[in-house]
Amino acid sequence: MTESNEEKDQEKLPQSDVAPLVRSPLRGEPTRRGVLLAAWGAFTAGTLAMLGTWGRFMFPNVLYEPPQQFKAGFPNEYAVDAVDTRYKASHGVWIVRESTGFYVLSTVCTHLGCTPNWLSAEEKFKCPCHGSGFVKTGVNVEGPAPRPLERYKISLAPDGQLLIDKNTKFQEEKGQWAMADAYLPYLG
Repeated sequence: MTESNEEKDQEKLPQSDVAPLVRSPLRGEPTRRGVLLAAWGAFTAGTLAMLGTWGRFMFPNVLYEPPQQFKAGFPNEYAVDAVDTRYKASHGVWIVRESTGFYVLSTVCTHLGCTPNWLSAEEKFKCPCHGSGFVKTGVNVEGPAPRPLERYKISLAPDGQLLIDKNTKFQEEKGQWAMADAYLPYLG
């Protein structure tokens, strides 16, 4: 009778280290242990992903907008009969100085909310989206815009600077442009 290779291997080992030899499965054949490890790995990854989304949920999205009320410098910094565009990008306003005072226009077109451009050569605001045109006072004169631009509240702060408050809007079609805070008389 011939001895199997297993028995020969066991004879070569010292007696204290004798253990039954376990044959490894063929490559590509899943083992019970491998399947269990993969399942636990997938469960752990899914749990961590879920905990990550819950953690992110605890910190809501915050939109950092510029303040709705801001100081816009001293009145003598503005040229007479000119539209100042320095706050167009940062605060969404144009400050217009006339010989008798100031008013502040919104940079939002009343048609579809685009941002018009001030064309100083033509002395008007022109919306690039649909062609609405507004004169320097904000009144619509061309294009599909249904009403004039809105004005914001303007006053003098205690330190003498222009104080713009975008929380208060004035609409011409409601007769609000004639209200005291829609226009700042200034002869200084």
